[in-house]
Amino acid sequence: MPIIALICNVIVVSGNCLRYHQNQLIPWSFTLPVILVSIPFAFLGGNTFLDEALFIEILGWALLASGLMMLHRHQEIISSSVKLNSSLGKVISIVVAAGLGFLAGLVGIGGGIFFAPILHLTRVLPTRKIAAFASIFILVNSVAGLIGQFNKYDNLDILWLDRQYTWLLIAVFIGGQMGSHLSIKRIKPIILRRLTAVLVIYVGCRLLLI
Repeated sequence: MPIIALICNVIVVSGNCLRYHQNQLIPWSFTLPVILVSIPFAFLGGNTFLDEALFIEILGWALLASGLMMLHRHQEIISSSVKLNSSLGKVISIVVAAGLGFLAGLVGIGGGIFFAPILHLTRVLPTRKIAAFASIFILVNSVAGLIGQFNKYDNLDILWLDRQYTWLLIAVFIGGQMGSHLSIKRIKPIILRRLTAVLVIYVGCRLLLI
């Protein structure tokens, strides 16, 4: 399950990252140090064996907590906070990146959905820049997590060539392109945040009720 999820992550956010970069929405000065720290921890998480029942429980509670955090109401901000470039801000970002990178590789979710609520609550980036950052964070940690996942199995039976996953991969690619276009051009930031929160809470509850 984590391997399939990570492959879907890569397919979805690859196009998103290009769109966000073209629209100059990626906060590179904050993003680069964070992803460099998170990559090795995502690999370690992907290389860690986890019982399936425990995996689902961790993922469900993590998504539920993330969604509830994103529903916390506050006014939208229009510019990045100077807190991000302060010494304390950089230290906190690095520590959070390490922890969420490991969690991303462990459960196969990419990590961006965990980082985004923290950025929303601390109000250090506008919503669209948070979405752009999350896409980059998901991409690099999904790739690192995949490498870790592949490393812990002797034989994967080339699962991605199984035809039952073909339509899934096509669907997530199309949905990802539509979603990134709407988030940049059509949907207001506050609506984007709330829609994402509701979806994340729904998925978290479904996993916990299995």
